[in-house]
Amino acid sequence: MASPEIREEMKEIAGKRRRFGYRRIGILLERKGMLMNHKKLYRLYREEGLSVKRRRGRKRARGSRTPMPEAAHPNARWSLDFLADSFGASRKFRILAVIDDCCRENLCLTADTSISGARVARELDAMVRIYGKPACIGVVAQISVRSDGSLSRGPSRDGLDLGSAEGREAVHE
Repeated sequence: MASPEIREEMKEIAGKRRRFGYRRIGILLERKGMLMNHKKLYRLYREEGLSVKRRRGRKRARGSRTPMPEAAHPNARWSLDFLADSFGASRKFRILAVIDDCCRENLCLTADTSISGARVARELDAMVRIYGKPACIGVVAQISVRSDGSLSRGPSRDGLDLGSAEGREAVHE
């Protein structure tokens, strides 16, 4: 029978480190001078009701996505493109390009070492003040400029319908 000190120590470690399984707990017990066989350690681990909580799976999109509407007039749809490159072998930078799909006008080019979602939202708000609100905004692709000058493009067809001035609604449900 295992001593109650070992059981208490196992519970304490498992309480602090929820993602640790019996093997990691065994290593920490060994560091504290409590040596035991791995089979005994596993038996005690199960008897105490200790187990690593399983993570839930990733949520999948339900239903089908509505295709993006055609841009029939200016300000009908804007597309966001993210380009990435680096200064030689050192610092990387990203460029956010916002394009009006009807007239292919470049509305905004923002370059920085990192562009957060909040920064993208600020840039879009500034463009809405200048050009007015588009009917739809889409993220066309992830574009990277390779060292040989060629572009690599990752497919993406996500679109957001901004709806009427009262509220914003997503194209896909």
